[in-house]
Amino acid sequence: MIAFYINPEVTLAQKLLEIIFFVIGCIAFYTGVKNLRDKGNPSPIGTAIFWCSMGIVIALGRWIPDAVNGTIIIIMVIPAILKKVRIGKTNPPTIEETQAAFAKNGMKIFIPSLAIGVSAICFAIFTKLGALVGVGFGVFLAILILVLFASDNKPKVFLSDAERLLTMVGPLSLLPMLLASLGAIFTEAGVGNVIASMIGKLIPEGNVTAGIIVFAISMPLFTIIMGNAFAAITVMTVGIGAPFVLAHGADPTIVGMLALTCGYCGTLCTPMAANFNVVPVAMLDMKDRFGVIKNQVVPAIIILTFQIIYMLLFA
Repeated sequence: MIAFYINPEVTLAQKLLEIIFFVIGCIAFYTGVKNLRDKGNPSPIGTAIFWCSMGIVIALGRWIPDAVNGTIIIIMVIPAILKKVRIGKTNPPTIEETQAAFAKNGMKIFIPSLAIGVSAICFAIFTKLGALVGVGFGVFLAILILVLFASDNKPKVFLSDAERLLTMVGPLSLLPMLLASLGAIFTEAGVGNVIASMIGKLIPEGNVTAGIIVFAISMPLFTIIMGNAFAAITVMTVGIGAPFVLAHGADPTIVGMLALTCGYCGTLCTPMAANFNVVPVAMLDMKDRFGVIKNQVVPAIIILTFQIIYMLLFA
């Protein structure tokens, strides 16, 4: 581990990311230990196994042998499959506390959230460290702002709230990580080439208009399956975008940008996009598990239609 951090060939961005992952892993491990000791949790052992295993892999995965990492992951998913990862006792703020905080801070409460986004953008544009490091820095900046808002915001408050939110989301918190790697796996497995051979029988040779329409529509459809537009665009570009659109002279900048936006329309319509469509349902305790998606389908169709027209006109 020390050799990694003193290695001059390892970039500063990589070193900082590993520190961020270590902190995240420690929070996940704490979540497991807390639920193991929680007498109000109906399944403390299964919950502890899941979160502690997740914490070990995230915090120390780089230095653990692949076989051990794989074994820990298999152990981790068993409680989730058996539905033994449960919510224990939580201490959310009361209505009175929430109202008092709003009366004191008002709309300033959104400043910490904005700080995370602004930090990510600034790091991506003005440094070589990358947006992910910017997100991590933004989180610590948001914590500092919240401490300035109220002296009651001690480290224990942030740790407890992080544990509470992780527990509420449950195993679905793994979904973004799994989906992010799925695109690379599909590409390596040759899924894009299989799609290309299938689409080649439907699109007339050299018809860029048909290629753009099929490419644009396939992006949200595949995103609905994978839950991640970044994973979908890898496979769809190899299978459709490159051979049927870009190969015939379409502008790669416009096509790439709009194709990704088309994929985001699929993000609005799938429970696989856990961060957007599942987490809010859990946090707001909504009665309709698909309530968020139902309100986003029509806007998604309108946006997708606009993107296709724009791509046809300018690409």
